[in-house]
Amino acid sequence: MNDHESFFRALSEEEQHLLALKDLLYEGSWEEIETDLKARKEGTPYVVKLDNRIDEDLLRIERLKAYEVEKGIDLGRYLPHNQSAQS
Repeated sequence: MNDHESFFRALSEEEQHLLALKDLLYEGSWEEIETDLKARKEGTPYVVKLDNRIDEDLLRIERLKAYEVEKGIDLGRYLPHNQSAQS
């Protein structure tokens, strides 16, 4: 297991949920999911209905995005639906 996979496996369920949303609904774009969450928070139209944890999710996104940028990796590759594509 490499460092990135270890990091992925240590993520909370909420963080893995955000990665899945980014990968499946936002075409891999952190910016799109952040825009959607902020729109929901402001009461403007949004794509996905999430729990009332928007501020926490935005902080999670900052952490995940920073890791991906620093390491030059897309953590979405470790999501279960992407595992078969790696083999």
